[in-house]
Amino acid sequence: MECIVHFRVVHEQETKELRGLILVEQGSQPSVQQIIAMLGHMGYEVRQDSADELVFRPADGGADYRYIRITELDTGEEVYREDRHLRTLLENLLPRH
Repeated sequence: MECIVHFRVVHEQETKELRGLILVEQGSQPSVQQIIAMLGHMGYEVRQDSADELVFRPADGGADYRYIRITELDTGEEVYREDRHLRTLLENLLPRH
């Protein structure tokens, strides 16, 4: 089945909202490796950020963007949407290890 991946590419001066497509098994979400491959096919060579699983950083220093953030995964059955307000609240309330 198809999963539409909505993501934000953050440059120094602007932010672009883009989408990509990944084929996944029925009832599952795309893996990190599938997202990295999709972004690579679109010209973004990335690595996953160690602090945030939804953020991808340029794999090389010559990229013209700072990072990419996944904002939504839409399989048609269920939609994951990032809730920025809830995330900020939790980051401030939960103790850090």
